[in-house]
Amino acid sequence: MPKWSLLPPVLMLVSAAASAQVGPSAVDFANMQEDIRGLTQKVNDLSLRVEQLEHQSSDAGAQNSAPSQGYATLVQLNAAVTELNHTIEVATAASKSDILDDVAVQMQKLVRQVNSALAAAGRGRPAPAAGDAGSGSDFPTTGVSYTVQKGDTVELIAKRTGARVQDIIDANKLADPSLIRVGQSLFIPGGK
Repeated sequence: MPKWSLLPPVLMLVSAAASAQVGPSAVDFANMQEDIRGLTQKVNDLSLRVEQLEHQSSDAGAQNSAPSQGYATLVQLNAAVTELNHTIEVATAASKSDILDDVAVQMQKLVRQVNSALAAAGRGRPAPAAGDAGSGSDFPTTGVSYTVQKGDTVELIAKRTGARVQDIIDANKLADPSLIRVGQSLFIPGGK
């Protein structure tokens, strides 16, 4: 079986894999799928033409032992099929690389969101919204819980616990740090 006759099933698999992807570049996948269909049709046409030329060449070879014009055309068609296979391989490799890069970025975002939610659940406070992950100041995800006492300020709490004032403000989303109240529970990032 000729090597190029395996190309249409491979193209169909690549096309199926591309159509199974859903994401921000769905239009790109649809365009790639259409290009693959077009390339598959060209390969099928070339395959048919090669078979016809091989048949003509074998008939001419039986009648005349000298090389015929059909042999040169057959070589050209084989070169065209080889070039087409190479082009498809390069395009598929580039597409796979782009897809894997996009997936890696999305997975990193998801991991950060899950880790943030798990850390927040372990501290007994609500998890930040999906848009909040990484949007504010970075503060330690481990720390202690502190109950505000009479006369406490964020600065005094930070000094007592060894935490940074801005970390306490960011971790507890304090719009006005001077408005903490007695009995309020605060998370102290990196606090002791």
